[in-house]
Amino acid sequence: MRTIMIATDFSERSDRALRRAALLARATGAQVHLVHVVDDDRPRRIVEHETGDARRLLHDLGHSLRSHDGIGCRTSVVLADPFAGITRAASEAGADLLVIGPHRRNLLRDAFAGTTAERVIRTASCPVLMANGPPVGPWRHLLLTTDLSEASHAALRRFADLKIGAGAARTALHVFDAPALRLAMAGTLPEDARGAYLADQRAEAMGRLTGFLASAGLSDADPIVRRSGSPPAHEILAAAGEVGADLLVLSSVGKGRLARAILGSVAAQVLASASVDVLVVPPPDRDGS
Repeated sequence: MRTIMIATDFSERSDRALRRAALLARATGAQVHLVHVVDDDRPRRIVEHETGDARRLLHDLGHSLRSHDGIGCRTSVVLADPFAGITRAASEAGADLLVIGPHRRNLLRDAFAGTTAERVIRTASCPVLMANGPPVGPWRHLLLTTDLSEASHAALRRFADLKIGAGAARTALHVFDAPALRLAMAGTLPEDARGAYLADQRAEAMGRLTGFLASAGLSDADPIVRRSGSPPAHEILAAAGEVGADLLVLSSVGKGRLARAILGSVAAQVLASASVDVLVVPPPDRDGS
């Protein structure tokens, strides 16, 4: 990993992203690129004033990272829509990782679907880390999630190439379906038949997950499977709590507008609810088409 970009709005939430990125930069030897986006769809006087303030604040942050943390740092101010500016800056800088702070938590969780953070994660071509947890040290336990698809395979290989989380325990989760138990007549099955069927499905899912991890170069991860008795996002968060994970790794979907829209069905729910760091990794070939 050579370049870590941090998108900051100078809030306390962004400070969390800054400190996590600094920890990663020291561990990997990567350079840091701090970026702030000024919304240019406003009167020129306001834009110029905010741009000047942003440059001064970025200068101070960059100086602190260089002098106190010993990290190479660049800074830039981008004039654009916040969502478009962040993704464009990450693409132009060739960022290997984009780090953002946690979203503003709201009782109306569905409101997250329209935030800048969610839009950035949908469309960024590089992995995006949402720094939710306190950045007090290296991650201790990583929970990798997969649906065993080709896109997930490519994304997890890309995650492995980042070489982050060294020394942390790793668990890989697959949430499997038991379709026969969703049939209208499932309630009439004897309890022993239901148990035997579920055991077979669990064993089959574990076998698929083990082979999947081996082919993705992640055989060191401890495989676990859970039945999708509740929404997948709930199962992921429950598993994270059980194993004590402080980083969740989610595979985003493949290319295209339709594929990106599917992100909202699982990943956005996890992102909206997780209290620990969440890394969303796109397949290597995702683009803006």
